[in-house]
Amino acid sequence: MKRIVALLLATAAATAVPALAQHDHHDHDVMHREGSDPRAAASEAGQAADPHAGHSGHENTSQPADLHAGQVMPSPRLTHAAHRAVLPDPPIAQPPPGAFSGPTHAADTVFDPAEMAQARLVIRREHGAIVTGAVIIDRLEAGFGQGHEAYAWKAQAWYGGDIDRLWFKSDGEGSFGEPLERAEVQALWSHALDPWWNLQVGVRQDVGVGPDRTHAALGIHGLAPYWFEVDGTVFLSNRGEVTGRVELSYDQRLTRKLILQPEIELDLAARDMPALGIGAGLSSAKAGLRLRYQIVPEFAPYIGVRHEHAIGDTAAYRRARGEAAGSTRFVIGLRAWF
Repeated sequence: MKRIVALLLATAAATAVPALAQHDHHDHDVMHREGSDPRAAASEAGQAADPHAGHSGHENTSQPADLHAGQVMPSPRLTHAAHRAVLPDPPIAQPPPGAFSGPTHAADTVFDPAEMAQARLVIRREHGAIVTGAVIIDRLEAGFGQGHEAYAWKAQAWYGGDIDRLWFKSDGEGSFGEPLERAEVQALWSHALDPWWNLQVGVRQDVGVGPDRTHAALGIHGLAPYWFEVDGTVFLSNRGEVTGRVELSYDQRLTRKLILQPEIELDLAARDMPALGIGAGLSSAKAGLRLRYQIVPEFAPYIGVRHEHAIGDTAAYRRARGEAAGSTRFVIGLRAWF
């Protein structure tokens, strides 16, 4: 009997020792986290013992009061931003005096300056002073209307660099089987005013029906906003006659290859010129609408319609010669460049 009692006491003691050790370890952790403060340890122990902790209506009176209650702590982000705001701007130093004391081209200090100057000239010539040219046939067409067939052309060519070019222009018209009605050739020097506009100065020679004239020409050619191509020129003939011409056109791309081009041309005169059949003011207006198919950029056939009408005394001069004041023609033609 004594042996049975001793065995039961030993079993109870073995079970109690780990529980006591676990309780002591828990108390040690609590005190360690709270800085070995007995009140903090008691607070945590009280929270663990209260089954209603955290529920509304059941306050845990064992938790100590918060010493910072009612105080608004500043946000670390705002504090950092305020700290940055008061920092002074970094100083900006001027280039040292020796920065501009060296040669314009550093390579001249290593290689022969004369050879380097020649190399720079070659680079400018190859990359910035390229001389090239182009021939552009804007219109080469046949017109049909009012009982007869007519032909017309308008072409230009230029040769030169980016700033200065030699420019040639030619246009004219007539009827098949009849003498040439009108033609002109212009030789111009073109100077770029900016990337969009060119000043053109030169001479113009007229040939065809009526007296020939030689004109001095002064004009401007370029691209207006929204990609309107503008060509305006004032002419002074060898007989003192002053005339002007303004041409406007626009390429409306309908598809990648199909392009619609409206165009208008206005002719003006400073005074009546009966010998040329031209009246003062706005003498005539031409309007055209052409639809071209660009097979390749250099080759594009087109169809369209073209109307011309004389105005004022110019119309009266035409009627006196037995001609109509205006005409409308359907046209078929070709636009090309190379």
